Amino acid sequence: MLDTTHFPKATKFWHMGKIHPWSDLTLHPMVHALHYGTSVFEGIRAYSTPAGPRIFRLPEHVDRFFVSAEVVKMAVPYNKEEVTAAIKQTVRENGLESCYIRPLFYYGYGNLGLIPKASPVELVIAVWEWNAYMGEAAVNGIRVYLSPWRRTHHSQVDMRAKLGGAYVQCTINGLDARAQGADEALFLNLEGRIAEGPGENLFVVKNGTIKTNDMSESILEGITRTSVLEIARDSGIKTTVAPLANEDLVGADEAFFTGTAVEVIPITRLIDGSDRNAPRREVPIGMGKPGPVTLRLRQSYLDIVHGMNPRYEKWLTPVD
Repeated sequence: MLDTTHFPKATKFWHMGKIHPWSDLTLHPMVHALHYGTSVFEGIRAYSTPAGPRIFRLPEHVDRFFVSAEVVKMAVPYNKEEVTAAIKQTVRENGLESCYIRPLFYYGYGNLGLIPKASPVELVIAVWEWNAYMGEAAVNGIRVYLSPWRRTHHSQVDMRAKLGGAYVQCTINGLDARAQGADEALFLNLEGRIAEGPGENLFVVKNGTIKTNDMSESILEGITRTSVLEIARDSGIKTTVAPLANEDLVGADEAFFTGTAVEVIPITRLIDGSDRNAPRREVPIGMGKPGPVTLRLRQSYLDIVHGMNPRYEKWLTPVD
């Protein structure tokens, strides 16, 4: 049996039309994606609600999943309706009320040249219980490390896609951030402005207005990001989408990350390591504690995903 310490309550996964026990090993070591990162994925969450488990913004995630596959020239063996049904089936088979969902298209076993001309595209879907991504920091706030490494530029790769191989940059910088005593990393783009975290979009709050940037700043325009912008506008909070300079973050009243994994998480301190030739400096964001706008949006988001706000019922897909 495989150790499931880091995949709580995972008992089964879906692979190419069949449900397998979690401990089944189905991948050959010469799978193309293992060597070159030729895979695309989604991070999706299902939440417990009074009406049963609901998947947050499933159609939007499946749409982006197929956009990502198109970027890597994948001839995928399933349509959107089939992938949607398989995701729901995997959640049901594991009997989970709340879980993280990971669908993955990848080039499989066939050849090992850079061009996967003989490697078929396969699909695997896994789910497991996953609570707050950063534990108590989700409420108390996190420290971020502004990295000296720049984010992959939007002129180099289609930033709409979640490409498996592209995330090695995120892994490296996430590990570096933790070595610096931070909870997460933050990238600048090639223009020297703030881009995003390894798996999160950044918002700053100034004088009650929230501000974030867009794909022209070399970010993935996250589904949670889009949702929070809509929630804020519906709540009467002014929003701005424009480039973010380092000064916008350092001078902010509040700051927070958004993403499927982190949901809405306050940022309370910044470790600036962006200049390799200058000593690192650590500064508080605002008052150095989660601010009222961040906490309001966080609670609104959690109410919505848990089915407590009927206005946003459209965002919740039943598992049944």
